[in-house]
Amino acid sequence: MDAVIRKILYGTAVLGTLYHLYLVLHPYLPLPWLRFSIFDLTQVQRATHVFLVAFLGYLMNWLWVKKRGAAGSLPLAALSSLLVVEFFKLDLPGGLKAAGALLWAATMLPCLVPRLMRPSNLACALLSFLPFVYLVSEYETLIYRAILPEPWDLLMGLCEVLLVLGVIFRLSGPIMPIFVMVFILYNLYGDTIPGYLSNPGFSLDMLLGKMYCETEAGIFGTITGVSLKYLIYFTTLGAVISKMDFGRIIANIALLFVGRSPASPGRTSSIMAVLMGMFSGSGAADTQFVATLTRSLYDRVGYERLVAAGIIATVGSIAYITPPVMGSISFIMVELLAIPYSWIITMAIGPMLLYLLGIAVYNELYVRRRRLQPLELDTGHDFGYFRRYAYVFAPIALIIALIYRGYSINITVSLAALLFLIFAYADPTVRPPLKSIPDALAEGILHLLPIASAVIAANMIMSMMVLSGLASKFSLVMMKISGSSLLLATAFTGVFSLILGMGVPPIATYVLTSALTAPTIQQLAVVNGIPEEAALLATHMFLFYYAVLAEVTPPVALSAYAAAAVMNTDPVKTGVFAARVAVPKYLVGIIFILTLNGTGLLIVPALQAMPPGEAILAIGQRYLGSALAILLLNTAVVGWFSRDLSLMERLLAGGGSLLLFYPSTSTDAAGLLLAAGVILKAWMGARRRVGSRAEAG
Repeated sequence: MDAVIRKILYGTAVLGTLYHLYLVLHPYLPLPWLRFSIFDLTQVQRATHVFLVAFLGYLMNWLWVKKRGAAGSLPLAALSSLLVVEFFKLDLPGGLKAAGALLWAATMLPCLVPRLMRPSNLACALLSFLPFVYLVSEYETLIYRAILPEPWDLLMGLCEVLLVLGVIFRLSGPIMPIFVMVFILYNLYGDTIPGYLSNPGFSLDMLLGKMYCETEAGIFGTITGVSLKYLIYFTTLGAVISKMDFGRIIANIALLFVGRSPASPGRTSSIMAVLMGMFSGSGAADTQFVATLTRSLYDRVGYERLVAAGIIATVGSIAYITPPVMGSISFIMVELLAIPYSWIITMAIGPMLLYLLGIAVYNELYVRRRRLQPLELDTGHDFGYFRRYAYVFAPIALIIALIYRGYSINITVSLAALLFLIFAYADPTVRPPLKSIPDALAEGILHLLPIASAVIAANMIMSMMVLSGLASKFSLVMMKISGSSLLLATAFTGVFSLILGMGVPPIATYVLTSALTAPTIQQLAVVNGIPEEAALLATHMFLFYYAVLAEVTPPVALSAYAAAAVMNTDPVKTGVFAARVAVPKYLVGIIFILTLNGTGLLIVPALQAMPPGEAILAIGQRYLGSALAILLLNTAVVGWFSRDLSLMERLLAGGGSLLLFYPSTSTDAAGLLLAAGVILKAWMGARRRVGSRAEAG
């Protein structure tokens, strides 16, 4: 049976990726009989995408069942059972009500009875055909019945909701589906909540109609469309790179640029993370790739294992903000803000470079304080290797060029993947077996499943928040808490984002924080002198950046867990060390929202809001100030600059860094004075120590 399921999974995955590639090609196909008009319909495209996620997700869990603890399974089963209770209250035939109960049993009962999980996966995979086939057959009239759905519409809507919740639970655990259920129940029972957060309460038939029948709400909304329009193509590109063995070539190129310094392992990790981040956009995958290839280097030099794991976890998460292929959040921003992707690339470059600088400075100071030994490394390659394989960066150049020329992202990335295939089979030293092509196609969509299921869940949450008006109520509460203080509002939002990130992936963290807190932050930013459009961009980049930081914030840090699995360290302790390496980056994320001068780090808002000369001055000032602030803060964290620093010197360095981080000319001047004092005192102390040793000698 397993062999049969494996073949079905593989074949469907290949066809699923080919379907998405067909969506790119079919408007341009020359023969009319090759173009199917039904695929021009947004509703059908998204329904097909959701069906593939559910069907493949359940089949994959049949083959690799993940055990889930009762702590999350029981609340999910209990909360989802309330949907069936409300379904029974609707005026429906008894047979449909019984079918609703059976649907809950198939999708949610295995949460309580783990031994039912495997057979339920097969049952749910088959059930996923029902709402998909029904929607495709009824698409012409279904959307008009969203407000007053028919009995079978309601059953299919309940089926789709439960199937989505079930597949998220199986792929990613209970926290995300529990969040979805909390927001659904808030809409169902909002009239029973006293006080400010109450809402009129909506009937289940209305909620199911909106979630299943409407194109731009519920399950098939704009955020789900992000997975369909963008993410599948980037995961396919990553799979092509992996299966064509270009990952090994990129890693070897990274090793050529690090030298034999004791800091070389950290440098290697950073270079590898950036190079792979340009292609992958996945923090955990990038972390695992880097950890696997560099673990032995850290051991040879003598890094503390937890420090090494912390550095790797931190550099791995840089994939989310490394252009041109960034994480899923960037594409949601494209859809929600209606801005070009090229803007997001430009705005992400500065924070990414400062992120990388923070890691590099920490690494350099750490190895000097620990006095580690130089790296003995023989890769067997010289710079001729780089010249030989430099073509691997041509697809990245193609992506950047086409994006800035205005081509759609799915076409751009598909062409880049095709170019990698051409290179692989044109180069006799690479040339993988032909089976690698269908393997890459299958892997492309299978790697997407956990991300896509989280995207669909985020769409459901967003729809429920819009319907209930929770976002506007939360914004008013936040405004009362923060008063008119933009700094307090951003600090509150940052902590809120990090707490959310402990349980949900970055994409859901961004969706929740953008809906609940963005209006307040943007309003306060305008009050503080930032023009409206610049405030909008800066606000969402701030939320994007902090959603990414959740990847390295303990106790639940996915990149830290990925690094710990390879480095054999405790995941929570690894998260603590990753957060320590990441300390400057927590402050970088706040800079570009506090003042108009601070938007210089993002380049685009500054150029929009200021005259060109003033904007260039602000950009230069912010980058220089931020770079020096990162140096000072890491000096305080590591406790070393030319020599070991005293506690007072570390406190002064930390205070100077905070002044330099705050984006204003007056604090820059005060921070520079403190920085000069700390650096001069440390340097003179080091000179005296050298002189004393010389005299003693």
